[in-house]
Amino acid sequence: MTNTKPRVLIEDWLPVAELGIESRRERAASSALPPLSYLHIWWARRPLVASAAVVLGGLMPSWSDDLAAAFPESDQVQSELQYRQWLLYLVGIRGDVLAAHAEKEAAALAGTRLKHNPFTYKQAYRYAPEESDRALLHAVLIWTWGELPAVADPTAGGGSIPFTSARLGLPTLANDLNGVAASVLHASVALPAIHGDELNAPLKKWGDILVGRVTRELEEFFPAKPGEKVTRYIWANAVSCPRTGRLIPLMRDKWLRKGKGQEVAVRMTTERDGTLLGEPVFEVVSGIEIDKTDAASGTITRGTGISPYDNLVVDSEYIKTEAQAGRMSQVLYAVVVSKPNGDTDFRAPTEEDLEALQAANARLSEVRTVWEAQGILPTEDFPHGNDMRPVMYGMPRWSDFFTSRQLLVHGTFGAEFRNMIPEVHEDLGVERGDAVLFELAAMQGKALNWNSRLSSWNVNYQRMRSVFDSHNFAMKWSFAEMEGAHDIYGWALSQALKSYRDLSAMFEPEGSSTLIADAVSNRSVVQVTQGNAASVPWADGSIAHVCMDPPYYDNVMYAELADYFYVWEKGTLGALIPEFFRDSLTDKENEAVANPSRFETMGRRKKELADLDYETKMTAIFAEAHRVLRVDGVLSVMFTHKRAEAWNTLGMSLLQAGFTIETSWPVNTEFENSLHQANMNSAASTIMLVCRKRDVPGGSTKVYLDDIEQDIRDAARAAARRFQYDGIDGVDLLLSTYGPTLSVISQSWPVYSSVPDSDGKDQLLRPEDALNLAREEVVQLRRSRLVGKVAHIDDMTDFVLLSWDIFGAREFPYDTARLLALAVGGVDVEHLERAKVVTKKAGSVTLLAPSERLRRDADSELPGVRPEAASFEFTIDAVDTALYIAEIDGMPAAKRFLDRHGFTADSAFISTVQGLVNAIPRTRAKGAWIIPEAGLLDTLCTLYFPTITLPETEDLAAPAVQGSLFGDD
Repeated sequence: MTNTKPRVLIEDWLPVAELGIESRRERAASSALPPLSYLHIWWARRPLVASAAVVLGGLMPSWSDDLAAAFPESDQVQSELQYRQWLLYLVGIRGDVLAAHAEKEAAALAGTRLKHNPFTYKQAYRYAPEESDRALLHAVLIWTWGELPAVADPTAGGGSIPFTSARLGLPTLANDLNGVAASVLHASVALPAIHGDELNAPLKKWGDILVGRVTRELEEFFPAKPGEKVTRYIWANAVSCPRTGRLIPLMRDKWLRKGKGQEVAVRMTTERDGTLLGEPVFEVVSGIEIDKTDAASGTITRGTGISPYDNLVVDSEYIKTEAQAGRMSQVLYAVVVSKPNGDTDFRAPTEEDLEALQAANARLSEVRTVWEAQGILPTEDFPHGNDMRPVMYGMPRWSDFFTSRQLLVHGTFGAEFRNMIPEVHEDLGVERGDAVLFELAAMQGKALNWNSRLSSWNVNYQRMRSVFDSHNFAMKWSFAEMEGAHDIYGWALSQALKSYRDLSAMFEPEGSSTLIADAVSNRSVVQVTQGNAASVPWADGSIAHVCMDPPYYDNVMYAELADYFYVWEKGTLGALIPEFFRDSLTDKENEAVANPSRFETMGRRKKELADLDYETKMTAIFAEAHRVLRVDGVLSVMFTHKRAEAWNTLGMSLLQAGFTIETSWPVNTEFENSLHQANMNSAASTIMLVCRKRDVPGGSTKVYLDDIEQDIRDAARAAARRFQYDGIDGVDLLLSTYGPTLSVISQSWPVYSSVPDSDGKDQLLRPEDALNLAREEVVQLRRSRLVGKVAHIDDMTDFVLLSWDIFGAREFPYDTARLLALAVGGVDVEHLERAKVVTKKAGSVTLLAPSERLRRDADSELPGVRPEAASFEFTIDAVDTALYIAEIDGMPAAKRFLDRHGFTADSAFISTVQGLVNAIPRTRAKGAWIIPEAGLLDTLCTLYFPTITLPETEDLAAPAVQGSLFGDD
């Protein structure tokens, strides 16, 4: 190919609709997740199908006649349509995904159940390219780039990008600052790519030996009755009553199972035969024996306790003080057993259970000093960070996250693993042995995530919740322990074996019994490093495609969470690759996240400094990407965040590092059932930014924002119109305009603000100023869609209309509300709050319902709901007043109000009502409107506004629940 800077496919096209549907399918069922997800937790993994499309799209050339002529025997490249279909095929989309999805949606809308699966193929990630397709792909890439191009991800995290790249047989480089993430990359990407299925047998052999030894060491500490299989133990944290001195188990309720006809709970007894007990005794009850009122009551609510001895409050500060003084203990109150038929049952702890706990405590005391000296048990303190609840509740050291028996279990695994290392080396040799050992060591992370004082029992689903069921260290008043002798590490091994088997199989082409490359050549395909992404060990100009999914501003504090694993795994994984675990804890100093806790001493400036720190680090990372990228190379960045300041920071970092943004693509990657939440909104799309190295500017003329304002508005409007037809809506439609806006700026960079700095000198434009213009264009476009014409009603009304339209929820972030208020007419949130349009709290704002906007006598002239008002300055006040009257006094009273003011013929009032019925989610659950205003508007329009068109209503069996695509296990 003669072009020195090949135009790549993603610069012209990306199948955003198809990828959105397949991304959601990828994680639609927890039993069918990609194997990357069940080896070891990592946070915010990207869908494999979307990652594969971006990796390929950033390398495959745009279709051309020259391409077709270069490969005349290959049908896949003979036309642009065939070429695009080939990309879909390469990423695993083996059918008409749009038609299948449309059939599924139509059935859901009609309320019918399909008798067949409209998707005639498996989830896309399950398909690997055939050998012939892989060979053609490589030939096309060599024709384009002059060599088989390398793909690099400097912030590789959970490994979706390098995994998909290596699976395509491309030279792959993956790096992460965090030692835990680097270990996950080594275990889930490098080792399966290098060794393939040759490790399956030795993994099974040595895994069984390891788990067998752990079982023998621990059996005496986990007794069971004859014929009984114990699987879980359910505990409560406890403190002494401040008045009686007797022990209070801190329980939110006493339920163990709530399924209809299968209810089980515990009954707590505080006295026996008239004698007060020093601590409660528990009895498991079921069926008619349950006092449901008692079962639903607990001893703690929102951190405040209630003593079961005198029914008086136990202050939350007292509980924290007791915990911090080391006086919070743990009480075992139920044992979960599995019956021979597989059913779950419960029983109260026996004397034998309690004696086993004492024996485990004694055994831990015997070995603890030695194990701590050997690095098998953690000794590190919990560090200062954003979530200090563990310290607040008496867990100042990482070892405090576990009961004594849990420490014994995890310590026994670590000790037996270390003892086994020389045996495995003798059997398999050092290199192959280390590969087997590394995969086995990685299963410790699975066990740690499911067996600590922060794991819990899910009463509704009758299963465990992991520590990182949510991405924080939330206190669990009641927690669950997995059976340690037979269950936890036996299960973790089964997960490790399945993960490796499936991962290695995914590197095998369809219809082939051989790996995608022979073992010798494939050893150099994947390189995993641990270090700062601002200083990677890759040669200048060596990478064709830097494809990255960087940390999202302040979304996840990876290092703070990963310490939980790091302190344990440096004794197991670190014994094999010590360079991944050089420090006592993870590196937070160099982590590129907006972390306010690092600037705690700076008071009110801590957030500002955290933002600046994130921008500085991202600029350095992008500058390093600029260094390693070929002159003709491509940088693709996957990013998602609702807050404009996150995009402002990311955009500035890219611009300052020397990149232009060529194009961007929004891919809707969130679960479908999270798109219609009643009370919260969520950004469901990932924005794929496609960047190139900026050419050296040829002129010296300064460019100001005013010079490119119209270009920005045109680009934003075109993007919004284009992507709304691809199913991108709400807050994601706003996000879809950010890439095109940054693109316009980057093409003319440096661009200067139209406003000079405080010294009267020119200052560089902050992307936020241009993003404001983009939001204004989206506001105009969406306003027109809502009311059927380009119409500005008034600032207050427009804000409400656009808020419902964009967020589809009553509550949304303060920052976004502020920017939207500016875009609709220059108002501020404080003004909206004074008008009782919204209320604000803790970084968010909430649209007030009509009943919450009611004005009383003294405030009867202020904006809001005013049934007796003679006139209304803002149309939204008139509409809300009509809805309030309808709700309180009935529709006839509302009709009298409408007639008195002439609103049934008022164009502004009718436009506002039409906009609201289009914008407010018309969703019902079990016959009830999730958002009451939607129901009131529905009735009002049906009775009195025949010209208003009512959209379809969505009926749900139950209210939608927010899901997270990028979960952990």
